[in-house]
Amino acid sequence: QLHLVESGGGLVQAGGSLRLSCAASGRTFSRYIMGWFRQAPGKEREFVAAISWSGGRTDYADSVKGRFTISRDNAKNTVYLQMMSLKPEDTAVYYCAASRNSYSSGDYYSPNEYDLWGQGIQVTVSS
Repeated sequence: QLHLVESGGGLVQAGGSLRLSCAASGRTFSRYIMGWFRQAPGKEREFVAAISWSGGRTDYADSVKGRFTISRDNAKNTVYLQMMSLKPEDTAVYYCAASRNSYSSGDYYSPNEYDLWGQGIQVTVSS
């Protein structure tokens, strides 16, 4: 089973950039779909991005498309979320998560489809 740890969050001005990392322990990292979610105060946890086992397929929420990029390095057991042109509405706790689903099933948008979660990391974008 994987253990996930996020890093790279912090405070940034609007228009700035951050890169989140999620390091996974465990030998089967490459067998998991990896996703990023976020949760703002008083709101439900929402899908941000997902990436297939090989990294060849990705998907994004409309709100971040064109600004965020998800990638993974299976040799390093790490998934990344490069965030650019950040907006105050991107402020949230960001979580990485792992799912055993098949990417072709399309079942990676809901938090319920993920088996494992990191502890979350705060991203704050000031205006």
